[in-house]
Amino acid sequence: MTKPAQGDGIRRRRRWGSGLASIASAASLCLYGTGCAALALTETATADAYPTRPPAAELLGPYPVTRVADGDTITIDRGSGPERLRFVGVDTPELHDARKPVECFSQQASEYTKSLLGQHIYLETDPSQDATDRYGRILAYIWTQDGRLFNLDLIASGYGHEYTYRTPHRYQNEFRAAETAARTNHIGMWSPANCPN
Repeated sequence: MTKPAQGDGIRRRRRWGSGLASIASAASLCLYGTGCAALALTETATADAYPTRPPAAELLGPYPVTRVADGDTITIDRGSGPERLRFVGVDTPELHDARKPVECFSQQASEYTKSLLGQHIYLETDPSQDATDRYGRILAYIWTQDGRLFNLDLIASGYGHEYTYRTPHRYQNEFRAAETAARTNHIGMWSPANCPN
């Protein structure tokens, strides 16, 4: 499959009206509620800007999400059967790693990502990253139909942290800013009440 043409990584930004106070309030109200994923997707943002979804010509999809393995790994169907996909730039607590115990907030991260089940998503690749990882999983950013960057929302909602593998990725600055905001406001996994250690 031919990779779509990519720009120079500079994306237009639109100002985001919600302040961090409202983000923290929304997150604290629904940490364990069934409506948490939908609310967090609507309310979360970085400190002062949110990325704009690239033009359709630079995206792949939309493709249906058929399975969620954990917070940062899903299965999609591009027409040739199920394919696993690992989110670029974010790492969520481990849920199914036989080498280590289940980590704090891993179940909550997985439940959050299950909000994608049944949805059709768009994939954005990054020339600075490999097309697949060593396990054969597709590496991509996930854009929802309503223009949300799911990788970023995971971090801003306190379900994971920014993760750089070898080379900086396109949204590294935004993801790091979102993690700093989540840590500062004790959102999700950064709240001592949720993960004391």
